[in-house]
Amino acid sequence: MSKEYWLDLFTGKTWEEFLKHGADVSGFRERRRKAAEKVRPGDYFLCYLTGISRFVGVLEVKSECFFDDKTRIWEGELFPIRFKVDLIHKLDAKTAVPVLALRDRLSLFRGLAGKQWSGFFRGSPARFDPHDGEAIAEAIKEAAAHPVGREYDQRKYWRRPKTYESKKLGPVTVPDEEKKVVPSEPQVDKTTHEEIQWLLLKLGSDLGLDVWVAKNDRNKGFGGMSFEGIPGLRKELPRQFDDATNRTIELIDVLWLQGEAIAAAFEVEHTTAIYSGLLRMSDLVSMQPNIKLDLYLVAPDDRHDKVVSEINRPTFARLKPPLPKICKFIPYSELKRKVEQVRAVVRYLKPDFINEIAESCEPDDA
Repeated sequence: MSKEYWLDLFTGKTWEEFLKHGADVSGFRERRRKAAEKVRPGDYFLCYLTGISRFVGVLEVKSECFFDDKTRIWEGELFPIRFKVDLIHKLDAKTAVPVLALRDRLSLFRGLAGKQWSGFFRGSPARFDPHDGEAIAEAIKEAAAHPVGREYDQRKYWRRPKTYESKKLGPVTVPDEEKKVVPSEPQVDKTTHEEIQWLLLKLGSDLGLDVWVAKNDRNKGFGGMSFEGIPGLRKELPRQFDDATNRTIELIDVLWLQGEAIAAAFEVEHTTAIYSGLLRMSDLVSMQPNIKLDLYLVAPDDRHDKVVSEINRPTFARLKPPLPKICKFIPYSELKRKVEQVRAVVRYLKPDFINEIAESCEPDDA
């Protein structure tokens, strides 16, 4: 069996700690266990520095994954899902290979605009396309043999994700105060809140589900088509909830319903504060802790970090179940791509296929 190539995320700090410990053990968060179990001895980890977006090394996997929460390698987190590794090629931050220098050679850039490609680099281990993996490994090998120095931002290299440890809750985030930023140039993406609502409503209807749009949006539409004209749009919510719960549910942007049960809830966060949508979802979880449904925040691709930062606040992390574990992020570009991809077969799909494009809202790796 030929080797496979896997993404291994590091910050500058975790990379330096890895090297200091001997560069013979790489680790991942426990929630990545299922992905890690697919990695085999002989595969390659391609090491990527998240702060400066550069490839810094190649590791050969020398063992199956194993669990070790006793041996401390990294100061900030345990990363207990581990592998024995050999360091095959090593660069430093200055000679590391910028991912954008390879964009013409990598399939993960095809058809994507702006920073949409960065979605792949939000969790590891993640399997590369074989041709992409070979191209990256070769570029790292070439850079090790013939290093080219490039300046980089030291602050980004040493940055640490804004997560804080709570004795009761585990890792949580406390976002910094936001500063208002005025865009220096017009936004290219013309996607609107109503367009995303329309896509979600139409998709749910095509799946054979009943759908609900937020009560205050019923008179809206997209592309000259009214939301009220979508087949299966419900005029009333299921009756099994109390009035307080229904008052919360009726303002959620989009619901998918199977009979009297809610199958999925979507909050579309276009330009509004992400916090408001999260509050509606946390209210629902607080009032109905035993409810079984999928929760999603749908937002522009570049709002991923903001979503993760907000949802990991203590007020959401202390819920039972914790909101970061049951609510996922769907980027606009992935929703649009998937809707187009399944258009001809959507009637044969089950609603949970949406999880194929949904991303975890737990803090990013490394």
